[in-house]
Amino acid sequence: MRSWWMALRARFRLAPDDLLRDPTYRRLWSSILISSLGTQVTLLAVPLTAAVLLHASPTQMGWLTTMELLPFLLFSLPAGVWLDRVRKLPVYIAGELSLALVVATVPVAWWLGWLQMGWLYAVAFVIGTVNTTAGSASQIVLTQVVERDRLVEAHAKNALANSGAEVAGPAVAGALIRALGAPLALLVNAVLLIGSAAILRLIRVQETLRPAQAGSFWRDLWTGLSFVRQQRLLVTLAACVGAWQLSNQCANVVQILFATRRLGLSEQAVGLSYVALGAGTVTASLLGDRLSRRLGPGPALVSGFACTALGWLLLALAPVGPLGVAAFVACLSLFGAGAIFIFINFIALRQAVTPEPLLGRMTSVMRWLILLPSVPGAMLGGWLGEHVSLRAALGFAGASCALLALVAWRLPRIQAVRELPSVDSPGRRLEAVDVGVA
Repeated sequence: MRSWWMALRARFRLAPDDLLRDPTYRRLWSSILISSLGTQVTLLAVPLTAAVLLHASPTQMGWLTTMELLPFLLFSLPAGVWLDRVRKLPVYIAGELSLALVVATVPVAWWLGWLQMGWLYAVAFVIGTVNTTAGSASQIVLTQVVERDRLVEAHAKNALANSGAEVAGPAVAGALIRALGAPLALLVNAVLLIGSAAILRLIRVQETLRPAQAGSFWRDLWTGLSFVRQQRLLVTLAACVGAWQLSNQCANVVQILFATRRLGLSEQAVGLSYVALGAGTVTASLLGDRLSRRLGPGPALVSGFACTALGWLLLALAPVGPLGVAAFVACLSLFGAGAIFIFINFIALRQAVTPEPLLGRMTSVMRWLILLPSVPGAMLGGWLGEHVSLRAALGFAGASCALLALVAWRLPRIQAVRELPSVDSPGRRLEAVDVGVA
């Protein structure tokens, strides 16, 4: 028995150079894990509140997704200029606390009898606004904690934290929703977000701020846009991931409707099914860094497009009954794995080629570009779901994403990226861009 226990400890012992041995990164990772557990409650509770409690139509579900995406389109670019002038960690902490407050308003509104789709639209808009600023800040904080040549590894470990939450979170969320109701379950998310903010306050990072110059806002905004425009790798990545986001949002707005109204799953059954999403993300998080090193960040990203396309097509063709439920579970697992393969490589690539003074603007510009197609994708999914069929929306998402995977695989700027580049990569010219430093 003792030898078995020793072998198990040896198997899971951290390597001497493992990032989790660094106390600062370990605090950041712990915060991400706790926040992600709360996010799983919101991921299910908000759309289930709309679909089951408020009997939302597919079009209304499309609008709910659109309201969360709209702030990225409206505020992302100016937020990037602002982030390059302020300390990112306090913005990250304030974002966690703001999210805790806004999700707590849903059970209050429900208890007072005020809860309607308009309230959920407002909550979604505020969540999107916070994610526009604090979400970008969180990505930059990682670059202040981790060296750039370890960014793929760091993003993979962050994804593992999210994945652990996605394994346990949906089952817990489903049980909470069943016991308390979807609105009250959101109070748990509020508590977890407060805990995440408390951990973040223990982190210390070094950051040199660039003082703002009078009248320089529009110049700084143009500098960020120009930098992204002149980096052909960034433009190619934005186009590919933006196209994927269109497919993703098209499927996302009808997925829960398909599960509850076509497959007949209860709220708790939907929560249990989402454990498969966590299983997919855990697997991809464990393999993501290894896959990226073996295939290269570009081809590894394309494999993510293929995984998600397969999942949506499988669900679109699924029959009603046990096979349909199995297809729903498989779809979630494939989506979880594919999304991890996409984003750990996408985010690491864009951070690796960007000088530090431009990280805020680059992050916001790239998020803005990839989310531009999201709003029409969400609206298209809602329209197809209501006027054609829920299967049609899923089928469109799967087919368009499969086509994207084929096209992206043949793009030289994606296929040729076999290792993580850097700002100073030999043979690679960074175009002359005013980064606002002496």
